[in-house]
Amino acid sequence: MKTLLSSLYRNDCKLWSHVVSTKWSTNSRAYSSVSTINQNVVNETKLNSKTIRTEAKANWIPFSRPRHGCFTQEMPQLDNQFTCDAFLQRYLQRVLPKDMYNEISGDLTRFGSRVATDVYELGVECDKHLPQLVQQNAWGHICNDLYVCNAWKQQKIVSAEEGVVAIGYERKYRQFSRLYQFAKLFLYAPSSGLYSCPIAMVDGAAKTIESLALDKQPLYEDIFERLTTRDANRFYTSGQWMTEKGGGSDVAGGTETVAVPMGRDMFKLYGYKWFSSATDADIALTLARIADDEGNVLQGTQGLTLFLLKVRDDTSKQLNGIDMIRLKDKLGTRQVPTAELLLDGTVAHKMSEEGRGVAAIANMLQMTRIHNAVGSAGSMRRIISIARDYAQRRKAFGKPISQYPIHMQTLARMDIE
Repeated sequence: MKTLLSSLYRNDCKLWSHVVSTKWSTNSRAYSSVSTINQNVVNETKLNSKTIRTEAKANWIPFSRPRHGCFTQEMPQLDNQFTCDAFLQRYLQRVLPKDMYNEISGDLTRFGSRVATDVYELGVECDKHLPQLVQQNAWGHICNDLYVCNAWKQQKIVSAEEGVVAIGYERKYRQFSRLYQFAKLFLYAPSSGLYSCPIAMVDGAAKTIESLALDKQPLYEDIFERLTTRDANRFYTSGQWMTEKGGGSDVAGGTETVAVPMGRDMFKLYGYKWFSSATDADIALTLARIADDEGNVLQGTQGLTLFLLKVRDDTSKQLNGIDMIRLKDKLGTRQVPTAELLLDGTVAHKMSEEGRGVAAIANMLQMTRIHNAVGSAGSMRRIISIARDYAQRRKAFGKPISQYPIHMQTLARMDIE
């Protein structure tokens, strides 16, 4: 009996061993098959007595992450903005004398490369880092510190050294000097990060000084030279402070700023400027009404006089009786530090005859409007340049969209318009 039980026990163990072996073999094959399908390799390591499981996915799986996938679009690139602009080249060739075109085309070619590379990158940085105004420090002291990014400061150097304003006043190319200047502005404006705005007012201020025949007087002679120099260390920028709370386009009816005489064509200004562009400028042109000893002023256009002021004192660098109330939260041109300003005893110099302020500042308005028109045309040309390059890189239905006539027809119509 004992022998029989022993035999059954041994047979039962063998049978159980066979079942377990078969089941394990089957499961192993199943696991192996799943592993082959999923191509998941599971590694176990021990760190601080804790088991960590890591998985590596196979290369053939199309989505590394469900949110991204594998498609990326190649970015459009900017080419040399002068050599790739056939219209601008043909226009200059047609209008300029041949020897003059041959001379300036080299500079425009060089600058066309810059506005597509380093100057363009500065413009992008200006878009990213907007100006900030700190009115008080941590101890409650009024400081009115205006911060602009380094790229904005570099744009001042670029515009001075490249002669974006100076070319028009050097008059090396006689009556064609302005055309050369605006061709360069046409290339520069879309890459300037809106620094073309203060540049327009620089040109406008210089034109106003010249038109009023003030450029030979000691004070204005120095300012005029600084506005039109290529020396970045001496270069002045200018603001244009006209708009007040009740003004808008009605400058004559809305200007409330008064000017109190100090003697020798010097005045102290008291008023509130509602929209003061380029608050970081070195000088500004503005309108005010001259008050008599009893504080009476003449209303209407006849009461407005044009003044020039320095934003900061030359020595102390403190604001010239100016309180920066706030930066404007604008829809566009946010790179330009435009502010509401309180003029509280701001020292200014009378530029125009009394009551001739609107007529005098019209010189500045005319020049800034030309700059705006050229800058707008340059920006539209830049958009078309980017769209053309993108058409070579974007594919649809297996080929670049530049090979589809309807797309190229759209680009051609934009170009003509």
